Amino acid sequence: MQTRTPLDPMMASIRKTRTAGHAGRALAGVALVLALAPGWATAEPTLAARGDANAAALPPLLLPAQWSQVWEQVPVPMPGQVPEQASAVDAGRSSSGSAPTEVALWWRGFGDRELMARVEQALQANTSVRSALAAVEQARALRDVAQAGRWPEVGASASVQRSRSGDAAVGNSWRAGLDAAWDPDLAGRQRASISAGEAELQAARYGLEQARVDLAAEVALSYIELRGLQARLAIARANLAAQQDTLQITDWRVQAGLASSLDLEQARAATEQTRAQIPVLRTSLSKTAHALALLGGQMPAASQTLLETVRPVPLPPTGLVLSFPAETLRQRADLRAAEQRVLAALARVEQADAARWPSFQLAGSFGLAAARPADLFELASLTRTLLAGLSASLFDGGAARAQVRAQQAALEQSRIGYEAALLGALQQVEDALAALAGDRERLVRLQAAAEAAANAELLARQRYASGLIDFRTVLDTQRTLLSAQSELETTRAALSADHVRLYLALGGGWTPDAAPQP
Repeated sequence: MQTRTPLDPMMASIRKTRTAGHAGRALAGVALVLALAPGWATAEPTLAARGDANAAALPPLLLPAQWSQVWEQVPVPMPGQVPEQASAVDAGRSSSGSAPTEVALWWRGFGDRELMARVEQALQANTSVRSALAAVEQARALRDVAQAGRWPEVGASASVQRSRSGDAAVGNSWRAGLDAAWDPDLAGRQRASISAGEAELQAARYGLEQARVDLAAEVALSYIELRGLQARLAIARANLAAQQDTLQITDWRVQAGLASSLDLEQARAATEQTRAQIPVLRTSLSKTAHALALLGGQMPAASQTLLETVRPVPLPPTGLVLSFPAETLRQRADLRAAEQRVLAALARVEQADAARWPSFQLAGSFGLAAARPADLFELASLTRTLLAGLSASLFDGGAARAQVRAQQAALEQSRIGYEAALLGALQQVEDALAALAGDRERLVRLQAAAEAAANAELLARQRYASGLIDFRTVLDTQRTLLSAQSELETTRAALSADHVRLYLALGGGWTPDAAPQP
């Protein structure tokens, strides 16, 4: 039994188009007449035929009916608040009056002016975006090169020759003229090259949009990390101050004979351990600020003002309503770029197939030739030539067929790349939703734990000052408080970062309805 491959339907349509054109190519005389008819040889295939071929080349976009985890958005709690418990909802349901998630300018929903300014600055000056823009210009130029091949090539030439043979008199020759050549593209090789160039240009444009999408997410993640580090630094300093107070009290108790030197050394060790965390956090802050400056196309020193301004972690927007996967993943720029790469590979297959067939050329020249410059303007110096040629490869050792097979393999690779991009997009969404669910629940627990740890630490210090408990209990409560508060701020920043990753997975950061323009 013969196994059908995913390329069989597409190649059947290509072979059908090829067979239909054999008769026209076989009639060389008729082809010459038709080629001279204006516009016939360079006519584009109909839009319907083109759409059918493109649809056959693309693999089916199979998407699940709903996400495995979809959660309604609730406000992220501020310190001292306990968030409401989120509940799972059907992916296809939305609240009354709610529209599908608006993710084009998602960073504005965080309500942080500094974040908005950083993203806008990066989108204008980042080196990766500028490089992607240059790639678009390169693809546009290559597309224009392919389009230029459809038109006749006209050139001008001029020459002066002085020659002598033996004892003969010196001979002079003056020439000037125009040369023209044109390939009517009967086999469609140039048309396929133009289609490939156009698809590659579209892919480059979508690549530019994806670079902007990735950049906006990277800036937001770095900014959230920086604000989270600032919050953790503030917590470490506050705990250090409390531990220094405890150390002072312990010192007084030792001097009064109410505590041992062991308690004093333990208090000093705990204080220094907390103090040691501060330079680590400051170093991480500096590195993150430097990364933000670099993303904005600035020197690392430009981040100093960012370090001097302390702000809370930006909170994600409320009212996030997810739509069906088919309504969200289709707007991802990387998927659209992968789709255009498949279409470009299909055009390259057609181009390689057209190169196997005979080519027809028209050439001519119009010029002046004379022995003296003054004679160039005489009617007798006028020269005219016209050439029509038909060329074909009789034997190439199978190179042309091998080139077609190579392009078919490249087409299959691009199809597999498209499927891989789709599966990767699905995974990113599911991972972001799972992280949101886990971090939201973790935030609820850590909020309660931090409040309890703060109460326990306060009670322990009061009772130790009164001599009711030993110093080990104070140390344990202080370590627990520092750990709980630090984890709380880390999780709050992680929850904001989860929203950024979700927006990135949904294709946020650009406007899909605004189709790229030439």
